Amino acid sequence: MAIDFCEDVPPLPRGVAQEIAAAFEHQGAIAKVSSIHVNAWFGEHDKLTMSRRMLADEFAIDAAKQLDAIAYCGDSPNDAPMFAYFPASFGVANIRPFAKMMPHLPAYVTEAQGGSGFAEIAAAVLSAKSK
Repeated sequence: MAIDFCEDVPPLPRGVAQEIAAAFEHQGAIAKVSSIHVNAWFGEHDKLTMSRRMLADEFAIDAAKQLDAIAYCGDSPNDAPMFAYFPASFGVANIRPFAKMMPHLPAYVTEAQGGSGFAEIAAAVLSAKSK
């Protein structure tokens, strides 16, 4: 039985999310609408830049040399740089409504949303590993 850990978090209405994103952008921030919230930040960085930095600084992993050993899972437009960079990229079903807004999509999208979608990916990875 899969458990959806996000079932208690209602989606933010798209119009409201876009208004929030516009308010952030008006103040000079970068804003991306998510499946349940709005991400905003100042600076020219994104999940990919910071993930590569964290992998290098904290784990001595050069992501460019380890692409075949790294998988990424996301659910929102701010995950697009990660989907473009990592060949083993997965999106949970929450990503589907955002597909037209994104320059890069994951290689695979689950049937289930939220935590259940992540559990679907984990089960597939574990099944493939045991073969």
